[in-house]
Amino acid sequence: MQAAMELNAKMSLFSPEWRNVTIGSIGLCSMIAFEAIGVAAGMPAVAAALDGIALYALAFAGTLAGSIVAMVWAGADCDRHGPFRSMAWGMGLFALGLLTAGLANSMSILVVGRVIQGLGSGLLVVALYVATARTLPPALHPRLFALFSSAWVVPAIIGPAISGWIVAQLGWRWLFLGIGLMLLPAAALILPPLRSHDGAARSDQRRPAMHWPLLAAIASLALATSAGAAGWMPLVIAVSLVAILFAAVRLLPTGTLRFERGLPTVIALRGLNSGAFFLCEAFVPLWLHQQRGWSLTAAGIALTGGAISWSLGSHLQSRLVDQARRHSWLSRGCLLLVVGIAVCILAVTGVLPDWSMLLGWSLSGLGVGLSLPMLGVLMLKLAPREQQGSYSSALQLCAALCTSAALAAGGLVFSLLQARLPTTAFASVFVLAVIVAATSWRGAHRVLPK
Repeated sequence: MQAAMELNAKMSLFSPEWRNVTIGSIGLCSMIAFEAIGVAAGMPAVAAALDGIALYALAFAGTLAGSIVAMVWAGADCDRHGPFRSMAWGMGLFALGLLTAGLANSMSILVVGRVIQGLGSGLLVVALYVATARTLPPALHPRLFALFSSAWVVPAIIGPAISGWIVAQLGWRWLFLGIGLMLLPAAALILPPLRSHDGAARSDQRRPAMHWPLLAAIASLALATSAGAAGWMPLVIAVSLVAILFAAVRLLPTGTLRFERGLPTVIALRGLNSGAFFLCEAFVPLWLHQQRGWSLTAAGIALTGGAISWSLGSHLQSRLVDQARRHSWLSRGCLLLVVGIAVCILAVTGVLPDWSMLLGWSLSGLGVGLSLPMLGVLMLKLAPREQQGSYSSALQLCAALCTSAALAAGGLVFSLLQARLPTTAFASVFVLAVIVAATSWRGAHRVLPK
């Protein structure tokens, strides 16, 4: 046992046999992250230039909708054919979407480009997980997932500043075209090693029915644009949430909503932790700026603290080798998320000073930094080889659906209370998030099969 642990410690992601896959995967992850974060920061300038503020929400919702459909297709395709085909198609569609958006002469064309980008990114995130499982030994999975986290954290910290510089110096079109140029070296690194990895599923395995991901995508679109429904907003959100629930029952592994032991609970926890964290993330800077008078720059420090803590937590989990310790720290990570959001509630209600919001959010970031990579690693460990694509798809899909639903539900509660009871409105959002996070923590002991 000790000898095996020492051997694992000597293994490196940057050894010659794994270097190309590692660098290519991190590069792809960084590009997807910058596209999501940097483009979001520059989108107001894009909408102004194209006179398309009416379609502003669709520019984001379309990407999510496209990714939901692509995730489901990619899961089955990776199981049948291996990760190469989904990776190649994902890169091609992502590049086509970037090119379409970068050359758009109207906001409607840009939205089309964003939907194509979503299709590409949905294929890529699933293929990246399967490529990790097929090309790297399990001992290296936690380390690669830690680097994936860093690949998201760095754009979260510097992405908005770089985005602003690009818009000011080069023009908004290079937000899209610049990322497209960087795809070529990533493709040259990661695609060749994947050619030899075939699918493991039976050739007669049925493909998933695509009307369910289409329903989920349409419902997500409706949730993201529900603010424009005025008085119909509560009804639109309620109907959309029901539609997402029906789609989730069909698309996620049996037992996910019941927290059945093993993979179903792993999938559920990924969705719950993502939903709780990103719901709070949307309201932390808003509360600091709107209610406490902090500047936007100062309010953004809270998000930066959460991003840095996320990266720290992810790297801490990569150092845990013993499986019993990893299971224990997974539960602690979920608990840290609960505690962090609870501190945010105390700050919102005035029990703690304003600066404690930064402490609470940093604890929340540490919690998801510990838990989310562990859940990804555990999913790859528990999933049968012939179903790694399907479970990778389910993991990403559950996170997307739960985040979309949590943001919609929290947004609805906030909109109903904000005008009359602003403190109660903010507190209610964080209470909803802490309930979601606590549900995850209570289920963490069920991630391992009996």
